Amino acid sequence: MTSDSLRPHVTRFISPLAYKAADAGITPNQISFLSLVFAILAGVFYYHSFSEPLLVLAGAFMVFLNSLFDAIDGLMARYLKTVGPKGDFIDHVIDRYADVIIICSIFFAGHVQWQIGVIAIVGVLITSYLGTQAQALHLGRYYGGIMGRADRLLLVMTASVVYVVYPYHIFLFNLLGWVMVIIAVASHITAFQRIWHIWQHL
Repeated sequence: MTSDSLRPHVTRFISPLAYKAADAGITPNQISFLSLVFAILAGVFYYHSFSEPLLVLAGAFMVFLNSLFDAIDGLMARYLKTVGPKGDFIDHVIDRYADVIIICSIFFAGHVQWQIGVIAIVGVLITSYLGTQAQALHLGRYYGGIMGRADRLLLVMTASVVYVVYPYHIFLFNLLGWVMVIIAVASHITAFQRIWHIWQHL
C-alpha cells in the first residue's frame, strides 16, 4: 500500500492525542464509534454535494476525522494494554460500515454512474474480506496489494479538495467520479493480488 510509508510519521503525530484521550478516561471503543459518526456525516455531505461543491470539502474533512479516529483507537488500546478480539472485531465492523457509507454516498449523489459505484464498493468489500480471511486460514492477517483502506481514503480526500477548485467534468466524469473509477479498478486488482498471495500459501 502506497500510504504505508507515511504510517510511522502519522503515528508520531497522533500518539500524544491518543494518550491524552486515554488518560482522560475515554475508551478505544468510544473513539471507534465516534469515527463511525464522522463517516455518517461524510456520507450526508457527499450525498448532497453534486449541486454544492463546498459540501464536498465538508465531506472530505469528515473523512479525515474518520481516518484520524480510526487510527487513534488502536493506539489507545495498545497504550492502555486493552488490545483484544472484541475491540478488533468492533473496529473492523465499523470500518466496513464507514467504507460503504462514504463510497456509496459519492455515487448515490450522481458523481458517477451507479454501475461503476457498485463495482467499486464490491471491490472494496472483497478486498477487506480477503485481508481477514487470510487470518482465518491461519496465514496471518494480510493487507498487501496496490490499494488499501488508507490509500482509498487519502485519494477521496485529495480529489475532494481539488474538486472544490475544479468541479467540472474531465472527459466523462468529474474528479470524484474518476476516483470511483480508480477505486473500482484498483480494488479488484488488489483483491486478485490477495487471492494469489493466499492461494500460494495454502
